Amino acid sequence: MKWTLPAKKALNALDAGWAHTAAFARGVLAPALGAAALCLAATAAAHAQSVAVTSIVEHPALDAIKDGVKDALAEAGYTEEKGLEWQFQTAQGNTAIATQIARKFVGDKPDVIVGIATPSAQAVVAATKTIPVVYSAVTDPVAAQLVPSLEASGTNVTGVSDQLELARQVELIKRLVPDARKVGMVYNPGEANSASVVEALRQLLPTMGMSLVEASAPRTVDVGAAARSLVGKVDVIYTNTDNNVVSAYESLAKVGNDAKMPLVASDTASVARGAVAALGLDYYEMGRQTGRMVIRILKGEKPGDIPSETSDKLALHLNAAAARKQGVTLTSELRQSAAQVIE
Repeated sequence: MKWTLPAKKALNALDAGWAHTAAFARGVLAPALGAAALCLAATAAAHAQSVAVTSIVEHPALDAIKDGVKDALAEAGYTEEKGLEWQFQTAQGNTAIATQIARKFVGDKPDVIVGIATPSAQAVVAATKTIPVVYSAVTDPVAAQLVPSLEASGTNVTGVSDQLELARQVELIKRLVPDARKVGMVYNPGEANSASVVEALRQLLPTMGMSLVEASAPRTVDVGAAARSLVGKVDVIYTNTDNNVVSAYESLAKVGNDAKMPLVASDTASVARGAVAALGLDYYEMGRQTGRMVIRILKGEKPGDIPSETSDKLALHLNAAAARKQGVTLTSELRQSAAQVIE
């Protein structure tokens, strides 16, 4: 086809227009689209954060920590609906399973791993030296070899200890059972936090005119038999946050009720399950405290720069029904100082 001169000029003008449009797109639209893509990628990266939580066993205190962690994250805007990858697994009281869970979590490469209770925290810390780890409800993190001290560790580990001042625990025992001289303790010698408490009580009780009688319960099913072995040998049984004991607290309470042997706990959730009293921490609030540490790490802080924390917010819980069964009189002074009294 032959083009006339006017037609060629029109075609050339059209080609020039398309070229101008293409140049505009390259010079203006392309950078804008690129910037938008970067923003979308940054937003996706900001929300694609992951937190993996593992607990040695499920019982009220440890469950409360898990719930507290998740609620603290949600309040700060970290939710599964907004892109947070959250996973939780329990080891069902089995340290071998705790190790398997820790290895799986390390393979998943989350931004933070939370280890609830000593055995699970130890398993996670043994499994990674790079992924940030936040422990919670560990009575003695130094003895458990999680951190060298409660100061900033300089490692990938920080956390919240539930260590209690044992002198205050013994003072509560004396208020409840003034004539008590022998204190029994059922515990798992393989759990570092319990072994630490036992060792401390061995030294503390004689200075307060008392002595310790120990009963070993290396498995949850051993708790009832261990408690029965103390009948007639002790004036009161004290329990710390030993996970075997707390998991089977009802079997301990049955022994206490049958033998009229008072039970004093350090875990307030155990009061509703049969202890006469507990001067303990609020484990849900400890979970929120742990969650705030996780948030700091998600926002860029290094765990090794964050000192370990404890809590001194103790509350007294009483169980009047258990007191009657176990031969304890709750004074009006005790009742008035309690945060909760179960009638």
